[in-house]
Amino acid sequence: MSPRVSVVVPTYNNAEVVEETVRSILASTLTDFELVVADHSSTDGTWERLQQFTADPRVRLLVTPPGGGAPANWARVTAEARGDYVKLVCGDDLIAPTCLEKQVAALDEHPTAVLCSSRRVLIDAHGERITGARGLGGLRGLVPGRVAARRAVVVGSNIFGEPASALVRRSALVEIGGWTGSEPFVIDQQTFCNLLVDGDFVALDEALASFRISASQWSVSLATLQSRQVVDFHHRLAADNPGLLSRADLVRGDTMARGMAYVRRAAYVWLAHRSHAGPGAGRQRLGSAA
Repeated sequence: MSPRVSVVVPTYNNAEVVEETVRSILASTLTDFELVVADHSSTDGTWERLQQFTADPRVRLLVTPPGGGAPANWARVTAEARGDYVKLVCGDDLIAPTCLEKQVAALDEHPTAVLCSSRRVLIDAHGERITGARGLGGLRGLVPGRVAARRAVVVGSNIFGEPASALVRRSALVEIGGWTGSEPFVIDQQTFCNLLVDGDFVALDEALASFRISASQWSVSLATLQSRQVVDFHHRLAADNPGLLSRADLVRGDTMARGMAYVRRAAYVWLAHRSHAGPGAGRQRLGSAA
């Protein structure tokens, strides 16, 4: 029988933290899940550190051939999912023990919902918490999907959180063609909004995931590129879904997205002093901590 949940983990040079990531998943209070890890040609010993988990029957380890960057690894590992629900956890992030249990219960309770997200905390390269719970953009409980997608645009950031914060219905993800990578730095937010055009959203007002950031991730050039891709994504979403967003929505959202670039630049300076780009700096991830 297929598991209720497929937790899929794309890894790339996460040797210093990947064991912590895997253990956080295996400690889940919901036990009916599979864990699929795809390593994308790591050179730092990530693959070797994963071998200790092969004795667990819930774990499958795969190798993604070189090339294609993070989108290729995300697609590869997700294609192996067999569960009713899918959660993608980057190779250096963490989930709380009750994360799967609570998110599965929420989607079971609301059959019209295709996506459930929780709040999350940010941790530094060494696993130290650097923020309180954040995310969701003020949304709570069951929310019409198009309302949630519009909210994400007008606030100019990924209110749904990184993939570790989210659980999606696999059938809905397959129907839209999987992860959407036309703007790679917002692959998660793009995909979530595409899902929500035709399904509802459940927002859980508690922190059930931890997103690891590092000074190297938040460089000035990356922050600027990401904000540019957020703006492109806004306009692509509007063009593909007439009536979803007004001109005023786009102007406000684009302005907010550009403003977030300054926040990321400040985060870069602060983290450079705090952690000096310690463990986790070599991640292969996309998405936003905004």
